[in-house]
Amino acid sequence: MKTITIEGQLRSEVGKKATRRLRSEQQVPCVIYGGPEIVNFSAPATEFQHLVYTPEFQLVEIKAGDKAYRCVMKDLQFDPVTDQLIHVDFLELVEGKKVTVTLPIKFVGQPAGVKAGGKLVTKMKSLKVKALPKDLREHVELDIENLELNKNIRVEDVKAEGFDILNSPRIPIASVVMTRALKQEEAAEKK
Repeated sequence: MKTITIEGQLRSEVGKKATRRLRSEQQVPCVIYGGPEIVNFSAPATEFQHLVYTPEFQLVEIKAGDKAYRCVMKDLQFDPVTDQLIHVDFLELVEGKKVTVTLPIKFVGQPAGVKAGGKLVTKMKSLKVKALPKDLREHVELDIENLELNKNIRVEDVKAEGFDILNSPRIPIASVVMTRALKQEEAAEKK
């Protein structure tokens, strides 16, 4: 699995005054929780570009002080005016303790309904899952080869191995719908 390394400095001062000073120095205040202790640190804003601006799910190795922490990004905040990253929360991965993350869906195959002239419509791009750190993966593969015209694949159809899916089981993930041209062809055949 892809892992990004972020090097930061532990911070002893917390509060508005300290965080304002950090942000003026192009630093982003961050917090790691979920482990034995809460860790406050800061890192340069440029360190987060490959983590924040990607649709991929990635693990993060944070080096702060003399320790390294294996984490996943939990939450981030942007300034509403300047759109700059102003805060990031990380969740430390502890073996034997389940974490809740959002994994992107990767569609595999070409649906039978598309081959028949339909159009694939994706309604979900990711799934919320709960898993042990050893069972985390970059994406959830979903085989859509047998998806027929005017049919759906729902959350309940996803094969969950090693993780629990937290989304409602009846929500459609993808469907193949008739195109306007196909509807006109059918209407012409009926006349």
